[in-house]
Amino acid sequence: MGNILRSHQPQQQQQQQQEPLDPHGLAPDAAAIAALTRDLSSFESASMVPEGLGQHVTSSKEAQINWYKCILEAYRNTTPPRTPAEADQLAATALNWIPRVDLECITPAWTNAVSHNHYGSQVNAKCIGDGDGFTAYVAVMDDPRESANVPQKVYDMVTERTQARIRRDCDTANTLRNTIDEAGYKIMIRSGSEILARKYRIRMRGIDAPELKMTYGKESKDALVKLIGEKSTRIYVYEQDQFGRYVGDIYCDSVFIQEQMLKNGHAWHFKNYDSRQEFSEWERKARAACQGLWALNNPKKPWDWRRDERNGRHITIKVY
Repeated sequence: MGNILRSHQPQQQQQQQQEPLDPHGLAPDAAAIAALTRDLSSFESASMVPEGLGQHVTSSKEAQINWYKCILEAYRNTTPPRTPAEADQLAATALNWIPRVDLECITPAWTNAVSHNHYGSQVNAKCIGDGDGFTAYVAVMDDPRESANVPQKVYDMVTERTQARIRRDCDTANTLRNTIDEAGYKIMIRSGSEILARKYRIRMRGIDAPELKMTYGKESKDALVKLIGEKSTRIYVYEQDQFGRYVGDIYCDSVFIQEQMLKNGHAWHFKNYDSRQEFSEWERKARAACQGLWALNNPKKPWDWRRDERNGRHITIKVY
């Protein structure tokens, strides 16, 4: 099921802003409820269980489909859950006949959905690579789970770097900082002090933007920078892809970012990996209005462009 990776949102903003809407126009009290709603909606429309579920359970695909039929039926016939705990109870009641180990693989995203509030975690515009991906950093000190999962060697390097700086051994300090970066962490400045942050590479779910070297690639990236650059984001993660990126839905200031990218013609609906009908509809309307890349004459699909790049395709131009 979809779940929250992190909430990059300062405390003051959280108190003032409403919970972000999910793609179906819901305003859940918790990210887990948005994830449950999306997954059940996807199952209802296409009989598809969440991507990646089969990696965590041993039961057959037919059994997984049967589980979701039961959860969907229970969802329709009861008061919609308002909290992750209620969502967990709904699934547990609907599936009280399946092995507990399988049940625990279905519901963790509902029961463990946690949002943290902290300062200094806006998305740096320089960390936005293109129109569908960026890098986010989460301060270790803001989440007990993060601090508990930091490898001891990283803590040791942070201590060694601090000692090197006290000795004014800049070369050693810089080397340790680079090694910390390579380990997936980063030393960052917040309120004048250094903090340790975990690095997360994010891939926006369900859209595919032109690569930077493609026509409209820069425009697509600039559009994403305008939407989230130097701003706080909330990320609902579904899975990790084969490149280790966290694939999820992105919200900023209560705005669903994939929706804006599609409606304004800055990206394609990546149908092979996301079957949400609203995504197709947003793309269709952008095409009809010649928005963004749809103003181009026969724009090339990003996945076709990448395939050609992998194959080393060269086009011979005849000169007369």
